[in-house]
Amino acid sequence: MNRLRNLLLGGACALSSTAPALAQQAAPKADFHQWAPTPPMGWNSWDCYGPTVTEAETKANADYMAKNLKSSGWEYVVVDIRWYVGNDTAHGYNEKDPAWNIDAYGRFVPAPNRFPSAAGGKGFKPLADYLHAKGLKFGIHLMRGVPVIAVQRKLPIKGTKLTAADIYSPDGQAAWLHDMYTVVPTRPGAQEYYNSLFELYAAWGVDFVKIDDLSEPYHAGEIELIRKAIDRTGRKIVFSMSPGETPIADAKHAQQHANLWRTVGDFWDSWEQLKEHFAVCERWAQYIMPGAWPDADMLPLGRLGIRAERGDDRQTRFTKDEQRTLMTLWSIFRSPLMFGGDLPSSTPATLALITNPRVLAVNRASAHNRQLFRRGDLVGWVADDPKTGDRFLALFNAQDQELAPATDAAASSPLINRQGPQAKLDVDITGAQKLYLNVRDGGDGTAWDHADWLNPTLTNGAGKTLALSTLPWTSATAGWGQATANKSVSGGPLLVAGQTYAAGVGTHANSIIAYDLPAGYTRFTATVGLDQAAAGQNTGGTFQALVFTKSPFRPAPADSVQVPVTLTELGVPRGSRVQDLWSGRALGPLNGDFAPYIRRHGAGFYRISRPAAGK
Repeated sequence: MNRLRNLLLGGACALSSTAPALAQQAAPKADFHQWAPTPPMGWNSWDCYGPTVTEAETKANADYMAKNLKSSGWEYVVVDIRWYVGNDTAHGYNEKDPAWNIDAYGRFVPAPNRFPSAAGGKGFKPLADYLHAKGLKFGIHLMRGVPVIAVQRKLPIKGTKLTAADIYSPDGQAAWLHDMYTVVPTRPGAQEYYNSLFELYAAWGVDFVKIDDLSEPYHAGEIELIRKAIDRTGRKIVFSMSPGETPIADAKHAQQHANLWRTVGDFWDSWEQLKEHFAVCERWAQYIMPGAWPDADMLPLGRLGIRAERGDDRQTRFTKDEQRTLMTLWSIFRSPLMFGGDLPSSTPATLALITNPRVLAVNRASAHNRQLFRRGDLVGWVADDPKTGDRFLALFNAQDQELAPATDAAASSPLINRQGPQAKLDVDITGAQKLYLNVRDGGDGTAWDHADWLNPTLTNGAGKTLALSTLPWTSATAGWGQATANKSVSGGPLLVAGQTYAAGVGTHANSIIAYDLPAGYTRFTATVGLDQAAAGQNTGGTFQALVFTKSPFRPAPADSVQVPVTLTELGVPRGSRVQDLWSGRALGPLNGDFAPYIRRHGAGFYRISRPAAGK
């Protein structure tokens, strides 16, 4: 990848270059790669309905897709997690008394109170038939492994004399949802169990499976069982692995067994998370392959959070510029496109954003997709049109208002992590009118930086106290989810180092929560801690907490800056024509550097065509 980029920067890559790309190889001769020759495009229920979506809501989104999106290539409708629980809850999971729906062979079936057409043992077949009649495809979410309830009941494995209790291990059980046990791949009955699952799903007419708790950590043995079981059915079921980041050391294995695999954890409408995708996409670009797609995760656009795990009913928090950045990066990276919002609630602007034919064409039919440069927070990507030899160029301005150094803070904690999960802060705020609670990523690369401000208290000289969590903040940002008073950012209690706190604020790095201070208070005290929801995951999180009494930002950069690209970098001749892909406008010939103005957090997207003969 570095060699390829150096060639580009040196101008050695001509517009119609046929030099071998490290990035995109021909797919191995395996039938399943042909089932997703372009990145899958569809809708998934997770971002708006969490684990509680119903049949009526699924059909409403399918109806909208068939009417408004199908002609643009959108075709999959995916019912996400826990469709087999009749009494699941929004903003989390019901693990206290779940109403399971499971068949005699230990296979979950749809909850009929949520999916009425599944009653009488019909499963998802009636819903799949409904979608197929509209020219759409049907997908479901699964958890890796065998149901705990099937193990406890020793339910038989179809076609064998074995039971679920013969193939399981509690080792490796997902820390965040305890529905399943690990299937031990080498045990007799393990393959037969997965075979029975996919026999059932194929009979229902399933076209797509998203299998969770599979990629991080990477479960190669179960992945291979799943691949064999899908192939055995003879049905073209696209296989998506989740969540991420999939270990890059296992990229080749993923290519050989799955149609798509996640490159990140759950992605929400957070600029911090979107900005991280520039580095993520750059490192995964070399593994883009027809039929096997690195997956940058869902598009948290439109109306989100109706009954989701994170946040409240809202329109996406992304600005218009950030929404365009998202669609531009996902398209030139050739990520699968799975819309997360409620489609019937889509505005005309959202519909236009996700149906732009010139932008979607890059996602569906481009080659040699790669980062061209990154100069600080100015980023360029290029790709080629294999039919015309044209070049696609995406330019991004990811500049942020720069944070002040930690030395400017009125107080700062040591690094907070699993080994040192909390620290106390005591700050003199005499004369201050503003208070900023700032949580910064500790730089360990994990996305589990759930931070809790515990018992944040203002005190005056006479000993009078005021709980800061009772005051409204003037603004609040979080790198994931949203800041929440008296709850963790994941919606649970404030739980640090085994102790539960009633008062505080839950947030996630990188985060700034700003308050106007009432007069007369002279001290601020708080304990800051790593929430147990993060401490229990993988390696936990690492962050630093800082308190400012003046703005934690340096002066803001300009709203727009030029992002220059030379003809040599592009590998195109003078006189090449430029088209703006978002607007469709012709921008005229290139006779020197191309240096469009790009808005902060925004993107430009262009097609560059060689001059007509004789010009």
